[in-house]
Amino acid sequence: MGPVELVASDLERTLEYWQRVVGLRVLSRDGGRASLGADRELVRFVEEPGAGSARGYAGLYHVALLLPSRRDLACWLAHAAQAQVGLEGLSDHAVSEAIYLRDPDGHGIEIYADRPREQWDGRVRELMTTLPLDVESLFAELGDPRAESRTELPDGTVVGHTHLCVADVDAAVVFYTGELGMDVMAQFGNQAAFLSWNGYHHHVGVNTWESRGAAAAPSGTARLLGATIEGAGRSVTTHDPSGNSLFLTP
Repeated sequence: MGPVELVASDLERTLEYWQRVVGLRVLSRDGGRASLGADRELVRFVEEPGAGSARGYAGLYHVALLLPSRRDLACWLAHAAQAQVGLEGLSDHAVSEAIYLRDPDGHGIEIYADRPREQWDGRVRELMTTLPLDVESLFAELGDPRAESRTELPDGTVVGHTHLCVADVDAAVVFYTGELGMDVMAQFGNQAAFLSWNGYHHHVGVNTWESRGAAAAPSGTARLLGATIEGAGRSVTTHDPSGNSLFLTP
């Protein structure tokens, strides 16, 4: 998965948060646009001063930053504890361990590490769940969490998946399987589905928890502008049935 492009209502505030709290670096900036990442671009922001909340519309649920190792996740959580970062959740999904937060515009962020693939490969549907994260076990990866906390996300961090708010899960599944060739790895009725290529637990998540029947987030909101799938050659733009934009390259 390539970088995710989002609207920021106040670019200075957004850049400060994503650097100080999330741990990304500014890779480029041109006026009201900025790109952030680790050793590669992960998110882009376009400033629309005064943009309001996009909650309740179709759009981004969260962008998920996949760290190279469980130890890296422990280092980041130690940083969050020391900096008293406001978190929305700490979860064990069996296939991965995840930490959730929101930036000042309400953009959802997941920072996670995968469990070894051999533990879940071919069994995502039966294993995927949400349980409380075992923080004590995670911190056992470190000698002294206070000494080993790390703000900056490490090289090798990637966009592991993008989770979207959609108006209708079944319509989204038809699109992502039929048009993009993805496989359904797990589905929870008409509430959520998780899709991927090549057996990964999910590259795209879709849910209606806050957006059943909703329209796409309109101009004037801090909304999702697009999600890039990296590759070579010419790019094309498409939209899923809920109006979420994707930029595709062959």
